[in-house]
Amino acid sequence: MTAMAQHPTADDIFGLLRGVIDPELGSDIVELGMAKAVDISDDGDVEVTIALTTVGCPLRAQIKKDVIARIENLPGVGAVTIDWTVLTQPEKAAAMAKARFNVAETAPDTTVPATTKVLMVASGKGGVGKSSVSVNLAAGLAARGFAVGVIDADIWGFSVPRMLGVDGHLESKDKKILPLRRDIGDGHLEIVSMGYLVEKEETALMWRGLMLNRAVQHFLQDVRWGDLDYLVIDMPPGTGDVQMGLAKMLPRAEMLIVTTPARAAQKVAVRVANMGRNNYLRIAGVVENMTEFVTPDGASYPIFGTGGGAELAAEAGVPLLGRIPIEAAVAEGGDEGQPVVLGEGAAAEAFRDLVSTIVEEAVPPVEMAGCSARMLDAVAAALDEYDASA
Repeated sequence: MTAMAQHPTADDIFGLLRGVIDPELGSDIVELGMAKAVDISDDGDVEVTIALTTVGCPLRAQIKKDVIARIENLPGVGAVTIDWTVLTQPEKAAAMAKARFNVAETAPDTTVPATTKVLMVASGKGGVGKSSVSVNLAAGLAARGFAVGVIDADIWGFSVPRMLGVDGHLESKDKKILPLRRDIGDGHLEIVSMGYLVEKEETALMWRGLMLNRAVQHFLQDVRWGDLDYLVIDMPPGTGDVQMGLAKMLPRAEMLIVTTPARAAQKVAVRVANMGRNNYLRIAGVVENMTEFVTPDGASYPIFGTGGGAELAAEAGVPLLGRIPIEAAVAEGGDEGQPVVLGEGAAAEAFRDLVSTIVEEAVPPVEMAGCSARMLDAVAAALDEYDASA
């Protein structure tokens, strides 16, 4: 196979750009006509032409960050650059009309706010601590003041209610499911799980295929989510029906792949990365769990081997975001509903470092502070004037 054959096509890039949402207009930049062109050099360098609604668009930095993040880790891609331009008045009118139509005339695919950063926590196999990573990541984000949704999409192996210490049953209001809530520091969690629909955690669910997808679809379309900064989804292990359904419903999601130092886990986890990319999802990075056993006096022992996380990250072409040690406090915190990230110790520090990396580098929240409602009103007024004169 030649080097050229390994480069992505323009269609591949446009597919990824459908996951970039204009936070103010709530639609993707391809649908809005803002993604104008893609040029791929013989060396794999990618230049994308993006047209903004206005020269001073306050969301330019956010859009740039999302565009580059989605493209740069695609195999075969070299440097990624953006050529900025501005929509013409007719193009702006068409974009605004499309955005208004989507809001006013069509039901959203999900009730997840367009500005929410969606983190799918996935693994190639069970037993690698994916749920532990999910709940500690969610709790750590809330502790930093964020509003965080949590979906326990591991329908067969739901454990999030116990691990977060939130009991109860899901109720509805005005035909929408109300998530259960837990306040943590200046932030909070909004949680849905199959565990809130059964009487006991030990209940076995004998579901397959369409029933599984429909359950997850309810969590995305029929839950009254608040104004979330992040949505953390604890995925089932592997690459089955639920994973494929979620990928199609949340094309702007980012995947975190959890593995252990063992090479067997790393090899299986590569399939998850491939599944995500085949569905145009961005792989944000790898988390290596159970890196080493840490004794109370600080000594460490790599009892499951070494290097699995780094090898997976290298093979997938993504960063290794964190390495979580084995510590009794992690299991104890999960059993008691007090995530270890809220406590002290080596694992707590590792989880807090992971949260910092997510927020500051890998998947930063959408900054809406620079958005101007007056600017959007001005665009709408210009659109009305254009419509009147057309």
